Amino acid sequence: MPTEYFKVLQTAQKAFASGVTKPIKFRLQQLKLLLKLCEENEEKLIEAVKKDLKKSKIEIRLTELEYLKNEIRGAIYNLTEWVKPQSTEKNLVLLMDDSFIHSEPFGVVLIIGPWNYPVQLSLVPLVGVISAGNCAVIKPSEISENAAEVLEELLPKYLHQDCYQVVKGGVPETTELLKEKFDYIFFTGSTAVGKIIYQAAAKNLTPVTLELGGKSPVYLDDSVNMDMACRRIIWGKLLSLGQTCVAPDYILCNEEVQDLFLKSSKKVLAEFFEGDPIDSPDIGRIINDRNYKRVQSYLKDGNIAIGGKTRDEDQYIAPTILTGVKDEHQVMKDEVLLSVLYKFG
Repeated sequence: MPTEYFKVLQTAQKAFASGVTKPIKFRLQQLKLLLKLCEENEEKLIEAVKKDLKKSKIEIRLTELEYLKNEIRGAIYNLTEWVKPQSTEKNLVLLMDDSFIHSEPFGVVLIIGPWNYPVQLSLVPLVGVISAGNCAVIKPSEISENAAEVLEELLPKYLHQDCYQVVKGGVPETTELLKEKFDYIFFTGSTAVGKIIYQAAAKNLTPVTLELGGKSPVYLDDSVNMDMACRRIIWGKLLSLGQTCVAPDYILCNEEVQDLFLKSSKKVLAEFFEGDPIDSPDIGRIINDRNYKRVQSYLKDGNIAIGGKTRDEDQYIAPTILTGVKDEHQVMKDEVLLSVLYKFG
C-alpha cells in the first residue's frame, strides 16, 4: 500500500483505540457537524454532482442531499435509544442475574462509494458508522471525480480529522486498500466488483455489507391505471437517466398490455419533457464515454419502439423502450443502470 494510504489507516486505528468515538456526546456532535456540512455547502455539493452526471438541481437536492439530511436527523433523534442495552430472556442459570445485549463498535470501517449517487451513497453509510462509534476511511468513486474532490475537501473541515478520512483513487488504490485488515467494509456497486470485495474481506474474516445492483422487473396487467403506472415507472427509470440500481429494468406483460403501455408512454414522455428530451434541462447524461458506449450497444437488442436517439458529444441517450427482447440478449444479462429499456413478455 502507498505510504500515504497506510498512514490514513494507521491514524484511524489509533483514533479508535483511544476511545474517542465511543461517548454518545461525541457521536451526536459529529452527526450534527455532518448535517452542518450538508446545509452550509448545499450549492457546492449540487454543482459537483451536476458536473459529473448533468442532473437537474432539483433531482440532486431530492435524491442526494435531502435523503442524506433526513438520515442524519433520524440518527440524531434515535441514537440515545439505539445504544441502550437490550434486555434478553433469562434461563434457569441466569435467573438471579441481569441479562442484556450490549453493542460495541467494530473499529475502522472502509466505505467504498459508487459513482451514480456519489454524495448520498458515500455519506449515508458514514451516518451509521458514526452512530455506532466507529472510525471510517471513505473512498468515493473516481468516476464521479468532482463529487470525490468536494468530499475530500469538506469532510476534514467539519468532522474529526483522525476518525473520518477521505482517500481518492481508482482500481489500483482500491485493490491496495483491500489488502489491509479493516474491521468492516461497506460497498455499494456492481455484483462483479462485489465478488472481488467479498473475496478480499474473506482473507481477513472481515464482515461486509454489499449493496449490489441487479435486474428489477415490473409486472403489468390490464387491471392497472395505465397512465398512472406509466408515470411512476418512467419517473423511476429516468431518475438519474436510469443510473439507479433499483430502477425498473424490464416489464413483463401480454401483447395487449404492451400496446397500452406504449401508447401511454408516448403521452407521458411528451408531458414530462414538452418536446424532445435532448433539449430538456431535467434529464441527465451518462457518466462517461465507456458506459455510454456500453449502453448504446444495447439498442441493437430487440426493436426500438420509442426513443433510441443518441448524441456522442455529451453522452446522451434518449428515453428508450425496446420490444421483442429475448433472454439471450446482452441487455437481459447485464444490470442496466443507464437507459430506459424494457422487455415485454
